[in-house]
Amino acid sequence: MYFCSRRAEQGKGVCETLNKELVKRGEPERAFYSSVDVGEEAELKAWIDSVGEKEGRIDIVLPNAAAFVFGHIDKVTTADWEKILKVNVIGYANCTKFSLPYMRKAGRGSVVNMASISSHVAQPAFTPYNTSKGAIMQMTRCLAMDLGPENIRVNALCPGTIDTPATSKHAANLGISKAELVEDTVKAHFIKRLGSTLDCAQAALFLASDESSFVTGTFLMLDGGYTAH
Repeated sequence: MYFCSRRAEQGKGVCETLNKELVKRGEPERAFYSSVDVGEEAELKAWIDSVGEKEGRIDIVLPNAAAFVFGHIDKVTTADWEKILKVNVIGYANCTKFSLPYMRKAGRGSVVNMASISSHVAQPAFTPYNTSKGAIMQMTRCLAMDLGPENIRVNALCPGTIDTPATSKHAANLGISKAELVEDTVKAHFIKRLGSTLDCAQAALFLASDESSFVTGTFLMLDGGYTAH
């Protein structure tokens, strides 16, 4: 398992935790972290090539990086658009593009794009972010069509409100407690809680695995029923 992000401390921590669990099970350490900016094409390609050449193949690709740019259209700058499209759209496309030669070597592959409920619904003052997530949805469909004949599946995971450290930050920005934010948010959920990172991991594992071998070009909603209204 190879991970990359711009948050070195967090990324290294995830790998250390995974490796400790593997060692407990009597297995060798197999989680590796690299500091990479997905929005930088040459940097991303060099990292993917290093993984592909070391392993001789790539089986699963999960683009999960995100730039968060929000705002009304009259307040969003060209620099804002370039930032979010560079990471959320071009970066995702390049993750698949640069991994493709190594998936072809494997004779198969599974790409799981991290989309969002924002791919499907309108939200106030979310124009840049939702535009990028909508693009990921259409990219997923098109890649599934183009790569299906090569036994490479492409799907997307669409999380809603997931309980992460950002939840507390969002509550603080609103001037309310996290408990108040959660109480208000879950009113729109059929399942009266927030999603968890484990929910995301299990859903991503399903789309990446052979258990979904006849699933491609689709979107798995992970939102407690929010978008089913």
